[in-house]
Amino acid sequence: MRILIAGAGVAGLTTALSLHAAGLDDIRLVDAAPEIRPLGAGINLLPNAVRELADLGLDAAVSASAVSTTELVYFSRHGDVIWREPRGRAAGHRWPQLSVHRGRLQMVLLAAVQERLGGRCVRADARVTDFQVLPTGRVRVTLVHRTGGTTTTEADALVGADGIRSGVRRVLFPDEGPPVWQRQVVWRGIARIPPFADGRSMVVGGDSTWKVVAYPIAPQPDAAGLVETNWAVSRTFVPGEDVDRAGWDRVADPAKLLAALDGWVFGSLDVSALITAAKAPFEQAMVDRDPLPRWTFGPVTLVGDAAHAMCPMGSNGTTQAIVDARALASAVAGHPDVCTAFTAYERDRRDRMTLLQTCNRALGPEVVVAMADRSRSVTRPCPSASDPDHELAEVSRRYAELGGFDVATANAASRYSVRRRPRSTRPAGQQAAS
Repeated sequence: MRILIAGAGVAGLTTALSLHAAGLDDIRLVDAAPEIRPLGAGINLLPNAVRELADLGLDAAVSASAVSTTELVYFSRHGDVIWREPRGRAAGHRWPQLSVHRGRLQMVLLAAVQERLGGRCVRADARVTDFQVLPTGRVRVTLVHRTGGTTTTEADALVGADGIRSGVRRVLFPDEGPPVWQRQVVWRGIARIPPFADGRSMVVGGDSTWKVVAYPIAPQPDAAGLVETNWAVSRTFVPGEDVDRAGWDRVADPAKLLAALDGWVFGSLDVSALITAAKAPFEQAMVDRDPLPRWTFGPVTLVGDAAHAMCPMGSNGTTQAIVDARALASAVAGHPDVCTAFTAYERDRRDRMTLLQTCNRALGPEVVVAMADRSRSVTRPCPSASDPDHELAEVSRRYAELGGFDVATANAASRYSVRRRPRSTRPAGQQAAS
């Protein structure tokens, strides 16, 4: 059985590796990019995602270029600590929370795919723009290339892992329209600065309008004692407020940020110095997708951002894409045909992801910054995760349980672990021999 995966990002590559671990070998990936290069910025992998990568034998390779995050600290815009909690192994998890450059993670996954499935299983410059499910149950897929030419290919199943602007999703829901703007603009950059806090801390600070997120993404400082640090600054606009949309999706002038955030200091992290040290920060609208009523149509389904793109709150986007991939492969391994398997995968994942999308639109766990700004009550002693009755602890606890990275859930053995064996899963529409 051949499975075609649209998208060779984290979701698509992890899906390929997971299907291979479940015993499938005829897997092909196509990606719209002219070549697969290590693009992007910093991301976080929560312990439940690291557990899944470990089950694929990749935790050491990913950890080698990542930071094992030890704590998360929330600050008010004035530099007062609102809330702090240990993360990863420091919080009692079996697996760490990893902060890493997305491109480096993608290259680790790509190398593993090429080693396990062959160097020619990934095809760049091939964007999925259309497909049809044939009377035989196979899927005929139309690919568009940079030259403007088109080709077609067939597979027994199609997995849309092609991101927030998914071509597969567009075919399934042609009237959906573009991603949904959530009244926020975000500026992103990577800077080399001296280590801050304990060198492995993630910092979130701000108020109801501006928010800063920063964390290191290189495990060691360079020869100059500077560490590669990912940062994002977001600005929330209230309804009716004038918004200049002309500057979105382009290299940004940091002067606007420096003026708005002048004097902001979170512990040993000087926000102005962080922004000034960045090369070519990028400005873009913060968008997500509305939850879908279904992901699966026969031998076609969606994973990752193609299925449930969410606002970047709580470090869950990449994590849930990895869990999707593992859940999909586990379903394929446990069901006699691909349509039944894809339906079971959706049943397992979609409702929880809908809740997570909705929660992230309401700021997810980062709502504590807005809560503190509204109450202005940050002069009291800083609460901690050891104070289980505190309202901020409750926000953190509920979000971890929803995302599946609370200690009890993440420390348990993976529900999606399958032993590799040759698979004879039937394509859609093919009946078992009597």
